[in-house]
Amino acid sequence: MPCLSWPKAMDDQQEPPSGMGILFLVVLIDLIGLTLVIPFLTYFVQDLATGDGFTEVGERDLWVGIMLAAYTFGQFLFTPILGSLSDRMGRRPIIMFGLISNTIFFIAFGLSGSLWFALIVRFLAGAGNGNIAVARAYIGDISTPSQLKGRMGMIGAAFGLGFMIGPFIGGVLTDPYTNFGGIFHSPWWQIHPYFLPCLVAGALSAISFVLAIRQLPESLPPESRTTIKSKGNVFKRITGNLVGIQDLSPSVRILILVNSLFLVAFTIMHTTFILFTAMPVDEGGLGFDARANGYIFAFIGLVGVLVQGGFMRSAMAEQLNTRKMMVFGLLVCSLGLGWIPYLTPEPFIIILIPMGCIALGNGLFSPTQNTLVTLEARAAQLDLGRVMGAQEGYGALSRIIGPILAALVWAETVDGTGKWTYHTVFRLSCILAIVAAFAQVSLRLTPPLEDE
Repeated sequence: MPCLSWPKAMDDQQEPPSGMGILFLVVLIDLIGLTLVIPFLTYFVQDLATGDGFTEVGERDLWVGIMLAAYTFGQFLFTPILGSLSDRMGRRPIIMFGLISNTIFFIAFGLSGSLWFALIVRFLAGAGNGNIAVARAYIGDISTPSQLKGRMGMIGAAFGLGFMIGPFIGGVLTDPYTNFGGIFHSPWWQIHPYFLPCLVAGALSAISFVLAIRQLPESLPPESRTTIKSKGNVFKRITGNLVGIQDLSPSVRILILVNSLFLVAFTIMHTTFILFTAMPVDEGGLGFDARANGYIFAFIGLVGVLVQGGFMRSAMAEQLNTRKMMVFGLLVCSLGLGWIPYLTPEPFIIILIPMGCIALGNGLFSPTQNTLVTLEARAAQLDLGRVMGAQEGYGALSRIIGPILAALVWAETVDGTGKWTYHTVFRLSCILAIVAAFAQVSLRLTPPLEDE
């Protein structure tokens, strides 16, 4: 087995003075901005689609999936490139580039007046934001094996807090003309009901950029960076990230596959959940608006914080088998996914049970999967930025497939009867999460790492 080498400063007793704290804050603020759009994105796209002449329910809602896929298509093409560049240039400049991209394109999205402009802006936003992949590589740079699970959990906690704060703010800030009045009581705000949360999201990314440029240290020293001698090698490496992972170790490939399957399942739910909750009650939906959906996603975020920011950093979590925790998370999440279409508006607390299962499952799966893929990449002496870039690239591909598949199935079944109704898309999501759990049966971890 290849011998692992660790930076001398990063032993178990020596904590980096400011890297993890400021990285957590930067990622948190960035994710609050990213998740601000969740409660109103579906309604925004439906309005744009209707304005462009798509009036049939299935045809209109299909654009919701296309819009979500546009962002992740940009990520699929460019996140592996950004991950590889971070191996060569360092993590810090790539993170800051993503924050600038978010600032510009969040604000531009809020000003969208047509589907095509919105699609282009979302694609460019996804292309410029590789922050999560690079942040995970950053953690890999400064962490020993015993620290990885807890620190990956910190990034998961940032996700949880982002999902708790962002959708709540986004739901509250939507349509300020109607909800606030005052300075917002003008014709401009009336025809731009979704601009205020987009403006706040862009401002938060700008704040995060200022924090990063002032306080975020570089995690990858020059002597540890990849040197690329020719253009041919650059393009070969980028192509390898985009079109295949054959040169990665078998265990890393399986872990990336499991992550990709899970993300297809999760994004199918993410695409159609608000379509379901926004349906009138007499048609089987919940009749919720953007604000009510914001509350639900805030609850999901709270559970994520408790699991990833609390439990995953506890002594109990350190004693549990990482692989078993990953599989358990997949199965719990699948339970919540399959439960969704059977919900009713009242009592509201019942709605929180399957959403809690989804949040718990994701909270267990994400940090454990990232821990295993990091350890296996190190054991095989693979560039961590390349591996995380490949994982995020294939994850982005999954987030392209998921929304498009969800939108197509939803459009075909939303008005159906019998077995093929709006329930179908959530059943499909549940089945894929279960398949992801079984996909890792052939996984063989490096022996010293198996019980980490």
